[in-house]
Amino acid sequence: MLDKPDAPEMATTDPAAPISPDARIGHVHLKVADIERALRFYCGVLGFQLMHRRSQAAFISAGGYHHHIALNTWESAGGRPPAPGTTGLYHLAILYPTRADLADALRRLIKAGIELDGASDHGVSEALYLRDPDQNGVELYCDRPREAWPRNADGTLAIVTQRLDLDDLLNA
Repeated sequence: MLDKPDAPEMATTDPAAPISPDARIGHVHLKVADIERALRFYCGVLGFQLMHRRSQAAFISAGGYHHHIALNTWESAGGRPPAPGTTGLYHLAILYPTRADLADALRRLIKAGIELDGASDHGVSEALYLRDPDQNGVELYCDRPREAWPRNADGTLAIVTQRLDLDDLLNA
């Protein structure tokens, strides 16, 4: 329900009719303070490719897709990150295909001197948490195979948050 006076109630849908299992998150579009600084992080450190560039925007991807992440300064050139306690993006998550690829990402972060906010083993996935130069939250993660996901007795997922062994990950 919307938290505004006189706002119409949002329509609800039948929970027995889920979204198509083929639906995906297409891309993330981030407001940044400095395009060059953002590109140094996303392309220079993480390894994304620049696909298209405009004066106030850049579109980057993995594997030649048109773009997974767009960066722009249309409303944010020279701006500051949102203050704590405000709404907005918590983090964007970048899914790596293998544990070895996630280990490579960790090596890149170490080489660039980028500190982690955290590193977690969620049972279903392993994740690294950090901030980009504009203080946007970034999660780098890889999923475990679905058949290895921990489950409760009733079949629901038993997602946990435990410390990820970074030395073990680096040996992947």
